This record gives sequence, C-alpha cells and structure tokens, in this order.
Amino acid sequence: MEISAIGEGLAIRPAGIYHVARMPREAVSDSRQEILRTSARLFREQGYDATSMNDISAALKLSDEILFHIMNHAMEITEARVLAPVRALPDPEERLRALIRLHIQLVLRARDREITVILHENHPLPPGLRKRVNARKKEYIHFVEQLILEVQRVRKSRNVTHRAAAFALLGMINWIYQWYRPEGPLQEEDLIRQYTEIFFAGAFQ
Repeated sequence: MEISAIGEGLAIRPAGIYHVARMPREAVSDSRQEILRTSARLFREQGYDATSMNDISAALKLSDEILFHIMNHAMEITEARVLAPVRALPDPEERLRALIRLHIQLVLRARDREITVILHENHPLPPGLRKRVNARKKEYIHFVEQLILEVQRVRKSRNVTHRAAAFALLGMINWIYQWYRPEGPLQEEDLIRQYTEIFFAGAFQ
C-alpha cells in the first residue's frame, strides 16, 4: 500500500483531528538539507551516538508540521532505497539477502545518517502525528516479517517465529550506528556478510 504525505502540511481542527494540506516539495527538501547541515554540526560537537532528534529539532526550532514531513520523507527514502529494489527480485531468499545489504548500507552511508537518527526516534512529535509515522514504520516491519515467513516456508524452517526474527534483524541493523566506526578494522562488506550469516543461521535452523 502506497502512503505518501510528502508535500502536505498540517492543520489542527477543534476536534483534535489532524487535517493534511498541501506543502511544496521544495520546502520539505530545503528543510531536509538544513537538517543535514545541523545534524553534521551536532555530530561533530556532541558525537554521533549522543545526538538525538530532540537536539536537532531544538537547534533548528522545527515546527511539528515540518518535523512530521521530514520524518515521512525519511521513510520515503528508506522505501525507495530498500523496498523498491528488493521487490524487483524474484526469489524470496535473494530478496531477504538484498534487504539486509541495502538496509545496512542505508545506516552506514554518511549522507544518510540523519535518516537513521530521524527513524530511530520520533518522540518530539505530538501523539497524533507520531501515530502516523509509526504506522508507516509498521508497514516496513510487516514487509520484513512476510519476507522472512516466505523464506521459512521455502526452507521448511519454523523454529523461530517470523515476527521475532523480523524484530531481531531490524534491531541488529538499526543499532549499527551506535557502535560501528568506518575507520575501524571491520569493513562494510565484512559486516554485511557477517550479519547475513548470523541472521540466517539463527532464523532458519
């Protein structure tokens, strides 16, 4: 199911219902570029793992409206760079291996680091908007769950539930930014290979 709120704005009605109005894509793009610059500065000053979305939001004085669109845009980028290429592959196991690779690359690439911060925590949003962002995240999780289930059926392996396996996989990958150092001895390709082997060995016994 395609969900897109990029290019939309936010208004609050008296009943507390969020109504979406149009916002130019250029405004969202400009805000994202400003987040990139501010994120880079805060990463230098505070350290990458010590910088939260609250810090970035406070530094930029972002409105809830803009912050919502930035987070939604981050999900669009994730879907375009991970889900779209994966869906094009015919074999379930090949799709899962590609998803692991592409998701890790998204987390590791310097140009996408603000995406990791944005998607890792969305608590600066008010509850109504946070629920909408979380709904889109759940679609991604559901895709991973179903892909794992497909591979389990092909391999006739059901010792681990596909839901537990999906959260284990995403937890492993999304936490990489907290400890991985590109200048260290573990290279990106080695990390991808090791994570893939660890996951397949555990989820498809």
